[in-house]
Amino acid sequence: MLGQARPAALDWKARGGVRSPTREDFAGTLIDCIGSFRATLSCRGRTHNNSALREWSCRGPAAWAGKVIVQDRSGRKSKPALVLLLLIHALALPTAAPAGESAPSRYTTVPASADGIGKVYLGREIAQVMSFHGAQWLERAERVDEERPELVLAALELRPGMTVADIGAGTGYYSWRMAQRVGASGTVYAVDIQPEMIKLLERQMSRRGAANVKPVLGELTDPGLPPGSIDLALMVDVYHEFEYPYEMLTAIVRALKPGGRLVFVEFRGGDAAVPIKPLHTMTEAQVRKEAAIHALEWVKTARDLPWQNAIVFRKLSSN
Repeated sequence: MLGQARPAALDWKARGGVRSPTREDFAGTLIDCIGSFRATLSCRGRTHNNSALREWSCRGPAAWAGKVIVQDRSGRKSKPALVLLLLIHALALPTAAPAGESAPSRYTTVPASADGIGKVYLGREIAQVMSFHGAQWLERAERVDEERPELVLAALELRPGMTVADIGAGTGYYSWRMAQRVGASGTVYAVDIQPEMIKLLERQMSRRGAANVKPVLGELTDPGLPPGSIDLALMVDVYHEFEYPYEMLTAIVRALKPGGRLVFVEFRGGDAAVPIKPLHTMTEAQVRKEAAIHALEWVKTARDLPWQNAIVFRKLSSN
């Protein structure tokens, strides 16, 4: 299955697929929908089988103007009223808190690329966050072959009784798998910044009977974990989307116990065989560059995953 290419439109992070919508995108489109449905730009979307989700992709520089043409898998156009309701609901996407803005020397601003937010950290443009509207992508059946979660978990070396964190947990795809390995005597803190995603995670954990998974609603700059409490923190395909990577990583390191481990799992940047949009990938060198600023030492990199690297760091004991 890995060797077979899937239609790019099915994966919003895939090359050629649809991009992640921002709050400004939805707001602009909402205004246009209210005022007029005359088309000046054609956008395309897709419908998931079990939700009213639409993911948008626009062509041309004048993004999100004019009539939105949404088609389901049968090719039928959706009704404007439904589009309008979806756009109103989507305005609940989280926005940055001005109080969390860092010194100008830490971040720079550039014109935003198609998949970025126009904010650069250590030479890397930060990618757009995948909203809860794309949650089904996290539970896609192909993920088992694309990511080989059993290999990721083997690299974590989890033991019963450990206290661990799944940062950017989404629907809890890795949370319940970690919960099985730390056992009833262990705890998994499943952190996400979107309340809607937390609700989806709670349903998944209830369905799987993962009573030792504790959902945590984090913030843009802080996962909300107690200082010195975590044996291991895992971030799967999420760090590249942190709007405040320096602040968030500082807070995560603070939450680690001395000697605690932090694991970045990211799609391999610069690898033509990885069919993921460039801003949603990271090279090992870039991850290590950004981690080196903090009280972390590199331990190992698991490079035996199909499309990703699992890069493991340890918190220095003196911190």
